Amino acid sequence: MLSYRHAFHAGNHADVLKHMVLVHLLRYLTQKEKPLWFVDTHAGAAAYALDEGDAAKNAEYQSGIARLWAREDLPQALAEYVGQVRALNPDGVLRRYPGSPQIAMQILRKQDRLRMFELHSTESRLLQQYFRDDAPRAMVQAGDGFAGLQAVLPPPSRRALVLIDPPYEDKGDYRQVLKALRDAQKRFSAGVYAIWYPQVQRRESRQFPQQLKELQVKDWLHVALTVKKPDASGFGLHGSGMFVLNPPWLLPKALDLVMPYLVKVLAQDATADFTLESKRA
Repeated sequence: MLSYRHAFHAGNHADVLKHMVLVHLLRYLTQKEKPLWFVDTHAGAAAYALDEGDAAKNAEYQSGIARLWAREDLPQALAEYVGQVRALNPDGVLRRYPGSPQIAMQILRKQDRLRMFELHSTESRLLQQYFRDDAPRAMVQAGDGFAGLQAVLPPPSRRALVLIDPPYEDKGDYRQVLKALRDAQKRFSAGVYAIWYPQVQRRESRQFPQQLKELQVKDWLHVALTVKKPDASGFGLHGSGMFVLNPPWLLPKALDLVMPYLVKVLAQDATADFTLESKRA
């Protein structure tokens, strides 16, 4: 939806899960010298202030990244993720949170490329301004990321990580993601695709993981974190999930260590739990 702005939710429990997985994927895929393309279909803004403006209104980061910030017992995958947030807060005080474009820019190398799409007019202007001096390494297009994905796949290097995380305020986004993935698989089946989705009290959300499994992809991983019981009102986010097509082989092992820890630290009530499942051909 054009009304959605991620700043209100920056650094929350869903961002922790999404960006922890993203950091692992980027670090793994940049081990090879060959250039990597990172495609962000719903990029939002590159970074968010946590101590003022939209993010400070609901302060959702307090139940997300803030709970990890000072801990010294983080599993490795979480420590690497928190390290990327620390890179944006060099004085050691948590004031800013990196969105996926900023995290990617911190990890990607000079030979890699970042292609970002954002439909919201305010966010796309902010994103274009933020990366105005980084072309051609980083390029921003104000427009529909689902349509933009068709234009960039397959990438010249034949190596890509695609992050798809629409707001899902419009239930049609679930169908759009499935359609985009079917098309992307035809164009570039070797790519790594990371799909974020919300856990909300909506039929489309509950059915979505199974629909992703039915895409007939040989290798996939599904991880979800539930932090609380669904609200009696039927509104609100009680968790989120990540579905990865063609995941690195080390990702399941890393998440085996991380997910029980996240349940313990990010739980908002006794119903907190996680799901971790995968398939490899």
